[in-house]
Amino acid sequence: MQVRLPRERVSSRMPEIQSHVDAAGSAQSRASEQSYEPQLKTYGSRELFNGSREVAIEHGGSLYRLKITRQGKLILNK
Repeated sequence: MQVRLPRERVSSRMPEIQSHVDAAGSAQSRASEQSYEPQLKTYGSRELFNGSREVAIEHGGSLYRLKITRQGKLILNK
């Protein structure tokens, strides 16, 4: 005889994310509970690259290069 126990729910500390579309038609996400993480800083690629195809990022004493490829994708090199 086998007894099946109910599965545990995912940690209650993780807020549920719900998506909705506003009147302008753009998708937005919002947390149904208070978020525990600070809001992520977001930069547009046009703002970040400012007309260039490559930017340098200094991190932990090393220099990294973030490039826009010919296909319009991003690649990060050390």
